[in-house]
Amino acid sequence: MYQRSSVNELAEALRRDLDRYPPNGKLPSSRALVERFRVSPVTVSRALAQLAAEGLVVTRPGAGAFRARPRAAVTPAGDTSWQEVALSADNAPELVPRTVDASGVTVSLAAPPPGVLEFSGGYLHPSLQPERAMAAALARAGRRPGAWGRPPLEGLPELREWFARGIGGAVTAAEVLIAAGGQSALATALRALAPPGAPVLVESPTYPGMLAIARAAGLRPVPVPVDPDGVRPELLADAFRASGARVFVCQPLFQNPTGAVLAPERRAEVLRIARETGAFVVEDDFVRRLVHADAGPLPRPLAADDPDGVVVHVGSLTKATSPSFRVSALAAHGPVLERLRAIQVVDSFFVPRPLQEAALELVGSPAWPRHLRFISAELKERRDAMTAELALRLPELALPHIPSGGYHLWLRLPDGTDETALTAAALRAGVALTPGRPYFSAEPPAAHLRLSFAAVAGTGEITEGVRRLRAACAEVL
Repeated sequence: MYQRSSVNELAEALRRDLDRYPPNGKLPSSRALVERFRVSPVTVSRALAQLAAEGLVVTRPGAGAFRARPRAAVTPAGDTSWQEVALSADNAPELVPRTVDASGVTVSLAAPPPGVLEFSGGYLHPSLQPERAMAAALARAGRRPGAWGRPPLEGLPELREWFARGIGGAVTAAEVLIAAGGQSALATALRALAPPGAPVLVESPTYPGMLAIARAAGLRPVPVPVDPDGVRPELLADAFRASGARVFVCQPLFQNPTGAVLAPERRAEVLRIARETGAFVVEDDFVRRLVHADAGPLPRPLAADDPDGVVVHVGSLTKATSPSFRVSALAAHGPVLERLRAIQVVDSFFVPRPLQEAALELVGSPAWPRHLRFISAELKERRDAMTAELALRLPELALPHIPSGGYHLWLRLPDGTDETALTAAALRAGVALTPGRPYFSAEPPAAHLRLSFAAVAGTGEITEGVRRLRAACAEVL
């Protein structure tokens, strides 16, 4: 009973029955509705969710569904058309319009409807998060002397030191700034390094949130193709020459979405090309702590091999903990550090001290290495389960690279596949996907999907999710 018509028919029947109940009156239980209308529990859940979205029903976890109270009279909307002129007034002909499109980001942030499996998520499932360790760290942090006072603008010295040790090389605590999550740190870096209207080189494909940051700042993303060994240096050099860009943003380790790791022989080439161009490399080291159990030794961050200040490094705790544990770091050599600091202070003053204190408590506790070992084993198991199910049920979807870190797979769809139609069909079948188009700053070479294996409850949901995806593919392909 995953067809949209079943959900719509049930929703319409319940809509006609609502007059039988007073405001705040309880509707029949889900079990009763299943028996009465001879539909599946998933169909009941989606129909109730549809009525809730229309404001006709209120659902209360553990209590059931209730008829909503009548809405108050709606005040007529004002005329906001003047904002079109105001928001475009700074778009001089020589500049790139500052469009703000968050759609590529919200796909991985929005919770799917009830009963839908989340192959689109960008964070660890709650069962993989160190909830007890974070709660204990926050409790201890709250009792630290001065924990609720104003922190240093650059961040707590001990936390800056911890991030500096993780980068290695010649990076010192004095060259680290604490930021409120990787997205915020990337936004600060791009604003510091490129003026509005400038080109910025990006990997292709790349993280949609980074493309959104660049465009919101009035920058022009210029794609540089990535293969299983990371960005291609010869094309990077060509892109610098052709565009005149002075910034390149990359994810050298477990790149999003391809999972590629920049090959050893390419690391020095990327730094050499940027140095000779007089350009910065923004290194988004976002999932270093989501390594799989079979990965082997990891390469050092690019910043560890950069004495000349080419690299602006971004590291974060968020992916390995919780979407709400927004603590990250910016690291840089030379005068650019003061510009980064000034922009961050203007934008956000500082990261709340209790959160910084909690981060110190967490990474300094015995629970932290245990948690990293736990998610390392779990992510490998989930990755293996998803790759095996895809090979069994959907061999027509190409998987060019199996990553040894991160939380997702990048699949190429058969030529001519309509990503939008497949994503919609999958949602009707009960699984949320991430289409590939938002990951490209220009026309994509083919249709793709990104499937997350970290946002579901376990391998059982992975098996069921791929089964549902098989049904959606049978409808569209």
